[in-house]
Amino acid sequence: MSQAKQAWRHQWVGRWGRRSISVRLLLAVLLMVGLALPIAGALLAHHYRTAATQAFDQRLEATLNVIIAGVTYDTIGQQLVHDRALGDPRFDHVYSGWYWQITDADQHTLVSRSLWDQRLPVIENENLSARSLAGPRGQSLRVVERDIYLAPLEAPLHISVAARDDVLASDIRDFQHLLWGGLVGLGILLLSVLALQVRWGLAPLRRMRANLHDVEQGHAEQLDIHLPDELATLATSMNAVLARDQRLIERGRHTAGNLAHALKTPLSVMRLQLRQLPEASRATWEVELARVDSAVRHHLARASAAGEGVRFAPIDLHTTLAPLLSGLARLAQRRGIALHQTWQREVKVHMDGQDIQELVGNLMDNALRWAHGDVNLNVQVKEQQLVLTVSDDGPGMSEIECQQAVQRGKRLDEQRSGSGLGLAIVTDLVSLYNGHMHLTRGNAGGLEVVVELPIVAHA
Repeated sequence: MSQAKQAWRHQWVGRWGRRSISVRLLLAVLLMVGLALPIAGALLAHHYRTAATQAFDQRLEATLNVIIAGVTYDTIGQQLVHDRALGDPRFDHVYSGWYWQITDADQHTLVSRSLWDQRLPVIENENLSARSLAGPRGQSLRVVERDIYLAPLEAPLHISVAARDDVLASDIRDFQHLLWGGLVGLGILLLSVLALQVRWGLAPLRRMRANLHDVEQGHAEQLDIHLPDELATLATSMNAVLARDQRLIERGRHTAGNLAHALKTPLSVMRLQLRQLPEASRATWEVELARVDSAVRHHLARASAAGEGVRFAPIDLHTTLAPLLSGLARLAQRRGIALHQTWQREVKVHMDGQDIQELVGNLMDNALRWAHGDVNLNVQVKEQQLVLTVSDDGPGMSEIECQQAVQRGKRLDEQRSGSGLGLAIVTDLVSLYNGHMHLTRGNAGGLEVVVELPIVAHA
């Protein structure tokens, strides 16, 4: 198989592999109805046409037998005679469409009055046969005919009975119209019933999908297990997996947090002991202890983050950040810095309250640390994305400095206090919530940090 065929096959399989179960079942039903009903209709139409034609031929055969019983040969006049009445006046009306004809070997004929001056074509056949042919005035006829031997004649006589088959054709057409109309109605009924059956049968799956959406959005912690047996077992297993993952996440966060807190006390004791060392040795130890302390704070911040795969119930962003922003406003006032806030509207987000406070707090703290007189916080929502923009009028950063600023423990100005973890912690939190962060020079000349997080709750 060529690569083009393989690629087409994989593309086709992939396209249909993503089709919903409802679409698959409905297509299967449509295919079944679309094939079964036409085939059944064609078979029924053929059977009815055959049966109706046979019945018509049998009626003509009965008339043929009556004619055969009434034909005689007049030996005195040496001619054929038929003097038995058939009891059907149509044989007496000219071109009525019902005819009979008797032909001998010398092509002498004896015909019904209805045939008048026309004659039916003769095909010699000892056995009874039926066929269709064109009669007088272009009439479509059905003919039943056979050869018989009549004493004292040595040559056989050919006897034919013909009748217009337009009534037969009309009956067949009426039946076919009724048949196909009924099959179309039956097909529509079957498709409707089967569509309802598919919808009813897949209702538990739709309910399960809605449960999963609620779990994803943080509105529920587990799936509903009041489902059919096949799905109830699956939902129970998924609930067990969700509970186990939640326990593992909580255990990991608690373990990391406990470890970080446990290290703080020894670090504090070691700092006190450093004061007793000589000045020359103290500087080296202080640097190393600062690195350990930075690592502890870094992993403590990561331990408190929710991480990928955890979906929190919606929280009001303004309410959650109000205490933090109030404290930052007082801090900015003491430093003589104007703190400006712009909120597009009230926003609800799927995020841990502590995480969003940690993220905004570090951004605002960094801006207040470097600003000369103004710090701006802008909160917007763009297509379910939360966009946080924090800017200041400080010295700003170059492109290289922006890249270095997000590295853990990296400080661009050793004269300022702090551990250098602020933007690095923000980077970790943004990454754990599948967001993006951009550092650029703002319009006021200082640093502008733009954070985009896909955590906005649906209205």
